[in-house]
Amino acid sequence: MKTPRTLRLLISATSLLVLAGCGYSATPVPEAVVPEPATPASSAPCTDTGNPTRSYKPVDGGLPAPGDLPAGSTMAKIKARGHLVAGVSGDSYLLASRNPFTGVVEGFDIDMVNQVAAAIFGTAEGHVQLRVISAADRIPLLQSGEVDIVARNMTINCARWDQIAFSAEYFHSGQKVLVAKGSGIDKVSDLAGKRACAPAGTTSLDNIQELAPDAIPVTAGNHTGCLLKFQNGETDAITGDDTVLAGLAAQDPYAEVLTGEALTDEPYGIGVNSDHVDLVRFINAVLERMRADGSWQASYTKWFKPSLKVDATQPTPVYGR
Repeated sequence: MKTPRTLRLLISATSLLVLAGCGYSATPVPEAVVPEPATPASSAPCTDTGNPTRSYKPVDGGLPAPGDLPAGSTMAKIKARGHLVAGVSGDSYLLASRNPFTGVVEGFDIDMVNQVAAAIFGTAEGHVQLRVISAADRIPLLQSGEVDIVARNMTINCARWDQIAFSAEYFHSGQKVLVAKGSGIDKVSDLAGKRACAPAGTTSLDNIQELAPDAIPVTAGNHTGCLLKFQNGETDAITGDDTVLAGLAAQDPYAEVLTGEALTDEPYGIGVNSDHVDLVRFINAVLERMRADGSWQASYTKWFKPSLKVDATQPTPVYGR
């Protein structure tokens, strides 16, 4: 009789054969991750409030209809072009990844992009150009104007406010831990003497070892590499943002994300060129509408709740920048 570990590997191999049969061309995953260049500490943009999630208040009167976009606004220029250009991930399952059967990039972040496009054009269909980018590309492409927005699980912080602008927080993530079901690991302190994997160059393992000093650090090029090590029995746990871990758990029926308080706070915001404050206000009005009509909640329930197994609500916006 095969062990669960063997069954898991067979499931993974079978999945690859199914994808190959559908003609799916997977998004290339680099062997190693180059750490994102450090950004200088911010002075004025964040010290005035002490809260990096503070953004620009939506325009008075709420969200304008597509036919009533202010003349000369960033939104009107995007509409005249005919499509919204959004920088996204292409291989972050549940956030933004290519569906192997339809070829469509989908996920929670894509839902955010589609909502912004629909507010500009009346419908997102045919009016969104997704550009798959790396984490290091996010700020430079916004600054150069090559993309209008970035929805790529980007944490809002003061250093980034010094370079770009952010919408209000649209998802509150945090570092958690993924383990095998029935492993006996129920909390971070249980990782003492156990192996925990995180991408090289991140601070995730440092955070783990503060709570479990005897945990054994294991590194890989990225979280996909950690998942391979996990399935091959080379690590007992994987740590990272709960959104990323939810995607890994959804791909492995023997894995689960530990519930409980996150180790860090990672407020996600939609990135915008700092010169386009009108677009930031517009996006914030879109997020307000998503709160009112339940579309944010529906997106969370669809993409994340099955793996994270916890309820969540849309973050309360903080305005006044």
